Amino acid sequence: MNRLLFVILSTFFTFSGLNAQIFEPIKWKIELKSTSATSGEVRLKAKIDEGWHLYGLNIPKDGPKATAIVFDKLSNVKKLGGISAPSKLEKSYDANFGMELSWYVNEAVFIQKFSFDDPAKVKISGYVEYMACNDMNCLPPQQESFSFGSKNLPAAQIDSSLSVTKTTAKTENTDYWKPVVKELQSLGSTANEDHSSFLFIFLAGFFGGLLALFTPCVWPIIPMTVSFFLKRSDNKSKGRRDAILYGVSIILIYVLLGIVITAVFGASALNSLSTSAVFNLVFFALLVVFAVSFFGAFEITLPSSWTNKIDSKADSTAGFVSILFMAFTLALVSFSCTGPIIGTLLVEVASHGSLLAPIVGMFGFSTALAIPFSLFALFPSWLKSLPRSGGWLNTVKVVLAFLELALAFKFLSVADLAYGWHILDREVFISIWIVIFALLGFYLLGKLRFKHDDHIKHTPVFQLFIAIASFSFAVYMVPGLWGAPLKAISAFAPPMNTQDFNLSSDDAQTTFTDYDKGMEYAAAQKLPVVVDFSGFGCVNCRKMEAAVWTDPVVHEMLSKKFVLISLFVDDKAPLSSPYTVNENGKTTTIKTVGDKWSYLQRFKFGANAQPFYVMLDNEGKPLNKAYTFDQNPSHFVKWLNRK
Repeated sequence: MNRLLFVILSTFFTFSGLNAQIFEPIKWKIELKSTSATSGEVRLKAKIDEGWHLYGLNIPKDGPKATAIVFDKLSNVKKLGGISAPSKLEKSYDANFGMELSWYVNEAVFIQKFSFDDPAKVKISGYVEYMACNDMNCLPPQQESFSFGSKNLPAAQIDSSLSVTKTTAKTENTDYWKPVVKELQSLGSTANEDHSSFLFIFLAGFFGGLLALFTPCVWPIIPMTVSFFLKRSDNKSKGRRDAILYGVSIILIYVLLGIVITAVFGASALNSLSTSAVFNLVFFALLVVFAVSFFGAFEITLPSSWTNKIDSKADSTAGFVSILFMAFTLALVSFSCTGPIIGTLLVEVASHGSLLAPIVGMFGFSTALAIPFSLFALFPSWLKSLPRSGGWLNTVKVVLAFLELALAFKFLSVADLAYGWHILDREVFISIWIVIFALLGFYLLGKLRFKHDDHIKHTPVFQLFIAIASFSFAVYMVPGLWGAPLKAISAFAPPMNTQDFNLSSDDAQTTFTDYDKGMEYAAAQKLPVVVDFSGFGCVNCRKMEAAVWTDPVVHEMLSKKFVLISLFVDDKAPLSSPYTVNENGKTTTIKTVGDKWSYLQRFKFGANAQPFYVMLDNEGKPLNKAYTFDQNPSHFVKWLNRK
């Protein structure tokens, strides 16, 4: 257990450090020097920061990226021999890769000799590809390019006339794309760091756990389980203790699920999944299947062999281990009801891009699920006041089916926006939600029936109030068909720019969706820039647009005092010319518009979560600290005013 905890904490701090900054431990100086009238050499010198090392030219297979020097263009010049490396090469066991490797520390020098007939016609270009690591982590392979040319001067003046141009390996405008991570950090921490985000994740999980309690898969188990623990021991205090341990075991199992998901995917992958169009399509299909199941068409259960095997383990063991297996049995048996809620929760918390988010969410969910088992064990007389299991649980299940179906269209909307299908624009989405919640109201009034609903003879009072709320919500959404902002559903509905018929003009209008074109326009107009890194699947982005950008002061400032550039990191429109970049130890192909803007956010600003706002001058340099999610318009205005 201690080992597992150490791995989790180490992973968390490693990823936290990588997200907070971009390291540059290797600095290159590349020169072309003449050694005679007909010969010269390219000398590449790497200065290595303390604690870091640069890998050598020869590295075993399956190891890190070896340093490679490539001359891709040689004109009127010939190489003499291979590359020499006079610097001291150290050999040691590398824990990052589990093998013995060779590397340089402090400094590395590489030399390639050349011969030529006419120094005035010499042209050399190429790049060095390299990878740097320290004791804790490794940086992705990087490139440093160089090129040399001459101006028809005599050989004696080669050193002064041959120039080197070093560029970072990317395909965009160098000035606009130049990394500004250090400059951004020097302006201070993010303008509105939300230290309460984990509290909201916990509460979301807790609410999901409460919903799961009131389902036919969980509710009937509460009295049976508590009674079992109280009756199996002559000592009532021991029975209560076992029931409380049962609740603790439930929490451990679901938190462990959050840990496994975090360990398998990692924060960046979870964030990428939450904005992935394919993943959202898959999850849309799953939610529809779950909704149909909740409506009573069929039952989704895990293989009975799994439950039987875990149940037998509980019988054959004793003490806390036995209780743990019993809690695991509950998790398997209740999957058909808890699965859709857990899945929805995990997808939502994934957008936070934090290693701890799934764990915190599962802790909230399991806490709500565990409390009744422990509470009724302490106060067993309360069991008599519990509503008996019956048809009302099926009503709860059908209500959840309507909610799952409505939420499913949110995920379909993400894919629709990413691929540009335009089959689920804002007014279509709102129309579907109006129909769903109206039908929910009719169901609660007894005007609509599903399987297992024969028990309903009349409408209970609480159902009447829920029906009123459902009808009211449907009516509330009607003005949205004509462009009303509908702030209550802004996190779920498609953005306002997909509205075909819009009578509202209060939202800030995005000027550009292309970074380079927006920066060129800003330079021409001599205006500062607000870059909005967004996503079609970004819930908080929609909340910001509805709650903040509709504010009159914000709208006025963004429209007249800034050039607004919105970049969607999950836009699946293909690039006309894909290109490759090196990140996290492997080469990634930038194929889509979203890939391009996501890479820009990571490369230039050292961030990968959305929403993310940066204020730049018209040369691409930061004017203020970064800004993230905060629905208070006055805070955003203060940020725009650089206060």
